[in-house]
Amino acid sequence: MKIAVLGSGSRGNAVAVTAANSTLLLDAGFGPRTLAARARKVGVNLTGLVGVVLTHEHNDHARGAAPLARKSDCPVYASPGTLAALGRRLDDVARIAIGPQQPTAVGPFTIRACRTSHDAAEPLALSVEGKSGDKVGLAYDLGRPTAAVQHLLQDATCLIVEANHDEAMLRSSSYPLLLRERIAGPSGHLSNRAAAELLAGLHHEGLRSVILAHLSEECNGADLAVAEVRSVLDEVGYEGDLMAAQQEEPLAPVTLSDDPSQLELWSAG
Repeated sequence: MKIAVLGSGSRGNAVAVTAANSTLLLDAGFGPRTLAARARKVGVNLTGLVGVVLTHEHNDHARGAAPLARKSDCPVYASPGTLAALGRRLDDVARIAIGPQQPTAVGPFTIRACRTSHDAAEPLALSVEGKSGDKVGLAYDLGRPTAAVQHLLQDATCLIVEANHDEAMLRSSSYPLLLRERIAGPSGHLSNRAAAELLAGLHHEGLRSVILAHLSEECNGADLAVAEVRSVLDEVGYEGDLMAAQQEEPLAPVTLSDDPSQLELWSAG
């Protein structure tokens, strides 16, 4: 199984998970052309797309879902609340509801989900497990990491977790007070410190890759987020990769397990 973050931030989010000649897209917050271009840049072939899974309906997560699903003739998977919020944007698209306690098989993947605390209709954190046993957990746009989120993400091989802002930078930012309060509140976004604490609690020997996501362009920086999270993960003995996803460029793919069949889906470069 391989993971490629095609971009993450307030202007677009998408993660490609590939295994056994199939690709699953977690969020589609870019237009179809941008998604295709970014996928090509890291060697992902979206012609093997078996589904688009949405965390919630906000444009930076769902903008490209309907046109991509139509083009690929694949379903959109999301919570009932998210599907309802998207409404007619999903006309002529197959829609499949997912939610807590409902493992959903999609090609070679098993999707699990739980609710998050964010100001959307029915937002979800996700986990995707491949037949190899590797598991990627994704949680962003959450004001606080609930017990349900922590349970969903435990034992993951790769974690993609929000580190949205540095708390001091947010307080001194040019954002209006109400926006600062929303971001820092229980339905907003995780700070670097909160992300570090969540990741430290999820650490186990099988965790091999951590990707920090949804960084604020005004109230954070990749080096700052990585440094703060690394200092906490060092204390619990984490020795795997730690990187920050970017808004403008995709990250190089992370390989969780080798699969010879991926030659058709991932370029040699």
